[in-house]
Amino acid sequence: MLRIENLVVSYRKLRALQGISMTITDGQLVALIGSNGAGKTTLLNAISGLVPADDGDITWNNIPLLGSGPDEICRYGIIQVPEGRKLFSQMTVEENLEIGAYLRDARVNLKDNKERVFKMFPHLKERRRQRAESLSGGEQQMVAVARAIMADPKVLMFDEPSLGLSPIAAADIFDVIKDLNKQGLTVLVVSQEVMETLTLADYAYVIENGIVVLNGPAKQLMDDPRIKESYLGF
Repeated sequence: MLRIENLVVSYRKLRALQGISMTITDGQLVALIGSNGAGKTTLLNAISGLVPADDGDITWNNIPLLGSGPDEICRYGIIQVPEGRKLFSQMTVEENLEIGAYLRDARVNLKDNKERVFKMFPHLKERRRQRAESLSGGEQQMVAVARAIMADPKVLMFDEPSLGLSPIAAADIFDVIKDLNKQGLTVLVVSQEVMETLTLADYAYVIENGIVVLNGPAKQLMDDPRIKESYLGF
C-alpha cells in the first residue's frame, strides 16, 4: 500500500501541495486529475524522491519514503514514467530499455523482461536498433513505458502518458496501462484526459491548487456534476 498523508511541498515560497492525503492499495488503478499547475507532477516527483517535502508522510507498505533518494525508491519498485518521456535520444531503443534495468535485481530479469516488452510492443522489437529520436511520438511513449517495465515495478506512475500523441496512439497507451493493471500492477495515472482516465480507474482524486477537492470511485466521479462542468464541458 502506498500512503500519502498531509503532504506539503513548496517551491521557494510557493506552496505547491497543501496537505495532500491519498491511499493507493495494491492492485488498484488510481487516477489523479486536475488542471495545469494543480500540483499533480509535484506529487509524483515527491513520491519518487525528486523533490523534498516540507511536512507530511509518504509510506510504502509502512516503510517511510521521505528522505530517501530516487535510487532507493526505485529499489522498492516505485517507478515513474515522466511527462515528455525523457528518453536518451541518441541511444537506440534497446539501449534505452537496458538502462531501465540498471538496478541489480532488475538486471537478473533483464532477458525475460526484454522479451515481455517486445511481446507487448512488437514495433519496438522491429526498431530496437534505431535511435530513439527517429521514432514517432507514440513509439517514443512505448519506449518510455517499456523502459519502466524493465525496472520490475510494483507501482507504476504515469505522468500525462497521452500528452502530444495522436488519438490512436493515446488509445493504445491507455490500453497498455489497463493491461498492466489487469496483470496485477498497481498504477497511478496523472492525466488531463479526464474521461479516458476515469473510465480506466478504480478510484480517483481531483486536485486543485495543491489540495484534494474531490475523491471517490471513478465511476461515481464520472457522473458528478462538478466534474462534468469543470473538466468535461457539460
